[in-house]
Amino acid sequence: MQIDREALYLIGSYGALCILCCAVALIDLRHGIIPNWLNLAIAALGLANVVVTEGTMAAFTAMGIAVLIGILFLLLQRVYFALRQVDGLGLGDVKFLAAAAIWVGATGIPTLLLIAAIAALGVAGGLQLAGHEMKRQTSIPFGPFLALGLLVTPALQSWLALN
Repeated sequence: MQIDREALYLIGSYGALCILCCAVALIDLRHGIIPNWLNLAIAALGLANVVVTEGTMAAFTAMGIAVLIGILFLLLQRVYFALRQVDGLGLGDVKFLAAAAIWVGATGIPTLLLIAAIAALGVAGGLQLAGHEMKRQTSIPFGPFLALGLLVTPALQSWLALN
């Protein structure tokens, strides 16, 4: 029985992404940060994936999109801080979204954010129902939810042919 090389590659690259996303989730839950090396690893793996599946020119396009997404969310983070004097989105989250854009493209970022937001709201609601006091100042690491969104979005894009 022969295994299809494309399927094997897909399993390997997605499996590596799963490991990296699990590391992001655990570190952000424990320490409240997403390390730069993890964001860089996700970006590098995404670029390798783009080169293998779509070619070198597509990788340059993906890098450009990642930079634009990073700048957009950095500006959003700065504006929110200027208005509220509190961090609503950490720089690790901004860098994660830039790296994730390599995997899902600009059109996948809204889906990723929707999945992350719904999951975060579900957890916050569950914590509230469990008796934890949830206030405006309550901080919940967003990295695990972004990681979930990054794992689910490519599957949805492929399944629903959103690209």
